[in-house]
Amino acid sequence: MRIAYMIAIIITILLGLASRKYSHQLLLFVAQNAGDILWAMMVYFGFRFLLVRQNLLTAVLLSFLFSYGIEFSQLYQEDWINQVRGTLFGALILGKGFLAVDLIRYTTGIMIVAILDKVAVYLLTLRR
Repeated sequence: MRIAYMIAIIITILLGLASRKYSHQLLLFVAQNAGDILWAMMVYFGFRFLLVRQNLLTAVLLSFLFSYGIEFSQLYQEDWINQVRGTLFGALILGKGFLAVDLIRYTTGIMIVAILDKVAVYLLTLRR
């Protein structure tokens, strides 16, 4: 399962980067929301990768804590952290400024991927 989660992380990162790069070719709704939804999905897959033996609920809760924590950290606007946010990786990981709508996007992404993961795990157990 760890390999499957690593592949999911890589695919999600590529889709997220593509959603930013090609946003002008996407529907406005998709362009505005896909990046943050995919980011939260990647966070979930990361926790599943790290904690593959833990249950899905643990990954969901940690994903919410991490994603919401990053978003609320954007309310902190000191020079040193803004310099980190000014770099490509800093912006991708830490974001730039707090947006309440991002919390909805993160919730959507985590819930979608958790349901898909639950279904996939269930289907794999049926095959055994």
